[in-house]
Amino acid sequence: MKQGLSLRVSQHLALTPQLQQSIRLLQLSTLELSQEVGQMLDENPFLELSEEAAVREEFGLEQANTPVNQDIRESEETTDSIADGSGESVSAGQNDPEISPEARLEENWDGDGSVESAPNDSEWGGDAPARKNNLDDGDAEASDLTSAHESLQDHLHQQALGLRLSEEDRAALYFLIESLNDDGYLEDSLAALAAGLAGNDLEETEELEQRFAMALKLLQHMEPAGVGARTLAECLSLQLLDCKDCDATRAAMAMCQQSMELLAKRDVRRLSHLCGFPEAVIKGAIAVIARLDPKPGRRFANVERNLVVPDVIVVKSGRGFKVSLNSDVMPRLRIHDMYANALKQHSGKGAGQNGQALQQRLQEARWFIKNIQQRFDTILRVSSAIVERQKNFFTHGELAMRPLVLREIADELGLHESTISRVTTAKYMSTPFGTFELKYFFGSALGTETGGNASSTAVRALIKQFVASESPKKPLSDHQISEMLKEQGIECARRTVAKYREALRIAPTSLRKSL
Repeated sequence: MKQGLSLRVSQHLALTPQLQQSIRLLQLSTLELSQEVGQMLDENPFLELSEEAAVREEFGLEQANTPVNQDIRESEETTDSIADGSGESVSAGQNDPEISPEARLEENWDGDGSVESAPNDSEWGGDAPARKNNLDDGDAEASDLTSAHESLQDHLHQQALGLRLSEEDRAALYFLIESLNDDGYLEDSLAALAAGLAGNDLEETEELEQRFAMALKLLQHMEPAGVGARTLAECLSLQLLDCKDCDATRAAMAMCQQSMELLAKRDVRRLSHLCGFPEAVIKGAIAVIARLDPKPGRRFANVERNLVVPDVIVVKSGRGFKVSLNSDVMPRLRIHDMYANALKQHSGKGAGQNGQALQQRLQEARWFIKNIQQRFDTILRVSSAIVERQKNFFTHGELAMRPLVLREIADELGLHESTISRVTTAKYMSTPFGTFELKYFFGSALGTETGGNASSTAVRALIKQFVASESPKKPLSDHQISEMLKEQGIECARRTVAKYREALRIAPTSLRKSL
């Protein structure tokens, strides 16, 4: 093959570091963004966190709350300024020697929002008060309350202090308590625990296993009842020891010796035959077991990881709704004025390579503030568009949810679907009906008899309503629910009903039947 040289002209999109940072910040959750800001504060000396100044003063923004009953697109105003350390507003479109032409071209990135991201301070009668880190006496943040939550191990260790035990037995009990999982179960066998400590010494392994057996009896008599069990049957049996002695309790103890699958299926006839109790007593025993806790340790679980801080707050305002950003999740960043001014004074005096490196760090700090602003701008724009499309939900609840897909919001805002997907992932909205992830407001469409569409979210809510009002003695089957939906004008097959029911964690008909 003969080699040759040819020229070809082509166009392609290059993702610069600034644009990559914008996209990455957009998809971060609130917690991840806080960690990213903390890391940037540690690495960049030109970036500092301000506690006194209001958010809009840092970003150079004005009031941004937009009532949804007005035309949102007409009320948007583009603000591309960022604040430097001296308080001057540096426009990204001006000829600034510190901002490269390439950087100015990147303002038109696909996820750039144009809605101002400052919270509405009108209800405060002026500027929003700065957030205080030092709380008054008697006040505590949610994170402080959850960090002070007593764990299962701490609860058990407190009870162990009241027991008169030798040092060896106390150490064995301590080891078992620390070996419990979050549900209060002892997953490893006593032999495995002993072998893990003694190694190949068989005599020491047997001695440790005996001590663990004695410690386990003590552990299983502690509160909460059922702690230290190895299996579900053992956990239920330990809790039944505290119940009053009656036929139902004795039948429940006998049922725990059988396969748990029979209990899950509520096979009354088979259980009656195996346990030797009448079916009426078996039904009473099932009711007794239903009141027990299969996971006695879950009440001590750390709830801090379940905290959800909303990024957007929606409140009713007149006939419409007001959408605003949560000021508590917006980092208050600014350029360190002393360092920036010092660099500015020495920039023209031949600072050399070190001066260029510092200049680059200053530019990185400014771009980070700009990208943070763009992130909240885009979140607010998307949230406002969602509220505009789902007005009926905010008025009547989830039964009034309309079908909505990412493309509709993307076309309305002039963004890409991937940008909408990043915005709606791990971002939460506080509404009059609770706090929901932004993805919750999107749902597929089901056809209706009138030729319209019904949201899958509304259909799930309708199924939940049907099940809540059904007769306990004769629960509705999936086919019956499908027929009831057809009476409402919604075409929903039985398999679709089953899929939605499982997504709602609603048990099948056989398990919902009241005995």
